[in-house]
Amino acid sequence: MFIRIAFLFLTISLLFSDSPRSSPEYQKIQHRLKQGWNTWNTRSVAQHVLLPQGFSLNIAFKQHYFLEEKYLREILIGRRTDNAEYVRPGPHTLDGSYTSLELNWEEVDTRINSAHIGDDLVILISPNSIPKNKVKVILETGMLWNRKGTLHRDKKSLIARTPGKLIKIYTTADIVDDDPYFDINTPYLSIWLDGEIGISTGKFRSLDEIKAAIRKQKNSLYNESDKYGALADAYVAIQTGIAWNLIYEPKYDRVVSTVGRLWNEEYGGYCLFGWDNFFLSYVCGLFSKDLAYSNIIDHLDGKTDDGFIPNDNRGNGSKSFDRSQPPVGSIMVKEIYKMYPSDWFLELAFDYLLDWNRWWEKDRVNEGLLSYGSTPTENPFNEPVFGTRTAAGYESGMDDSPMYEGVPYNKDKKTFELQDVGLNSLYIADCKALAEMASILGKSDKKKELLDRANKFLSNMNNLWDDEAGIFFNYRTDLGTHSERLSPTIFYPLLADIKPEKRAIRIVDYFYNADKFYGKWMLPSTARDDPSFKRQRYWKGAIWPPLNFLTYLSLRKVRQYNASAELSEKSMSLFIEEWFRKGFVSENYSSITGTGDDVSLSSDRFHSWGTLFGIMGFIEKGYFPRPETVLIELE
Repeated sequence: MFIRIAFLFLTISLLFSDSPRSSPEYQKIQHRLKQGWNTWNTRSVAQHVLLPQGFSLNIAFKQHYFLEEKYLREILIGRRTDNAEYVRPGPHTLDGSYTSLELNWEEVDTRINSAHIGDDLVILISPNSIPKNKVKVILETGMLWNRKGTLHRDKKSLIARTPGKLIKIYTTADIVDDDPYFDINTPYLSIWLDGEIGISTGKFRSLDEIKAAIRKQKNSLYNESDKYGALADAYVAIQTGIAWNLIYEPKYDRVVSTVGRLWNEEYGGYCLFGWDNFFLSYVCGLFSKDLAYSNIIDHLDGKTDDGFIPNDNRGNGSKSFDRSQPPVGSIMVKEIYKMYPSDWFLELAFDYLLDWNRWWEKDRVNEGLLSYGSTPTENPFNEPVFGTRTAAGYESGMDDSPMYEGVPYNKDKKTFELQDVGLNSLYIADCKALAEMASILGKSDKKKELLDRANKFLSNMNNLWDDEAGIFFNYRTDLGTHSERLSPTIFYPLLADIKPEKRAIRIVDYFYNADKFYGKWMLPSTARDDPSFKRQRYWKGAIWPPLNFLTYLSLRKVRQYNASAELSEKSMSLFIEEWFRKGFVSENYSSITGTGDDVSLSSDRFHSWGTLFGIMGFIEKGYFPRPETVLIELE
């Protein structure tokens, strides 16, 4: 009786919740996702966690020296602090059935592979060299997120008793019992790193059995990737770029894609970013309808009370309550719906996206067109940038772009004194994508509202056209003149379907202009002849995945297929060469050297949106619906 009452209470609470995560379809998706062994815990890529139980097996290392000992408990990709561990990530399937990485730290130089055997997990630790000074491998147990369970150790194994499941862990190596000086509060096994170490759950398995299981799952991944022909390596790299940053997020009991574990660590456990996570949702569509849908729903759930998707939504409870990021949500939801057409998904997303669309017109209009800004509002976490030009830069997603250098921030307008070509173009495309959704859902009044808004901003955009230059320029509202600091956002009017069509041809000429954007490594985030270009740091010349991707969509929109194909090929070269060279999926890349670890850059070494560089190749080959096609004709 109690269970039935509790279930009824849960059902009622979900029905009356205003969260999109309360939908029955979303709940079913999450139930499917929250299963099995994977690197679910954001705190370490060498920790394997079983869901839904929350039992963890963490691999740690203790380095012994003559006078000191060092302990590495949490292992992450891309740390840059002194004496930090170095991780070269290898392939990782989304479901965790196969993972591989290489670790260098102190005298540790080893590979760690894992695989599934049915419901069980096996791990193989293979040192590339035996440390001169001794190193122990520590197998730590844990019950994460306050889940129910008890942990035990007998002479040769570890045991976890959880509701409905008994988990046993075995190792092929000899267990060391001579070191009580570990700062560990749960049962563990200690093993010398003096040869290969096999670890298995469920039952004892020999090294040969463990190696066979790993080979099987590795072969399964590569057999799957072979279906994509010349894109096979990219398929593995893109999946890996998403999978290492796929986590279980306990606050909201969900599996969710994140841009990177270092960001999650800094932001209190997880962070969802305004435009990043819409892109990640789209990329996930190559592998998983469930993950594409749930990522969108999770992101929309972070909407502020004012109606917009925040710049960032953090695990510590804070959000960017003052600012949003570029309006790409409807564009990506439309493309995901084209892949996986389910009306419940479209219906669920529509009102959230419409609120966001309306917010831009309400809060960011600057003399008839949109400008990036920051809204004075409650600031419960005392974030210092509220109501500043820094925050306005953050809203653009291109934080320190030369486009905004010297541009005043008007506190009365709450915006930059810059009518932004990129923002207005994306907004018009957002209006049109939403209008298509409204038409499918039978919301004729909303369709008219959105088309009227798109047409109004399209008309006002004409004021930014410079017929002599053949492009739309950003416009300085404080000076009454256009700005000649250029970025790839000059291509976004193509995505807005500007008229007349002859303007599109002139804009595309800039794509081939070697003084501006064309070159071996492209697209630079500022024009090559801009005085900031040589810096290459952050948005001053580096190549960024979202700029290439949105430019690619823009070129496809006006059927400039030669240009879009070339951009896809050059983006793929950046992506796959870095993957082969370092195993990195970088946040941004040098447009001078074509690498993601160039010393001039400020670039996260493993940032999920780097997969956008590779995903264009799959669009080119027809593995995604053609982005230039509409859901339904509007006029």
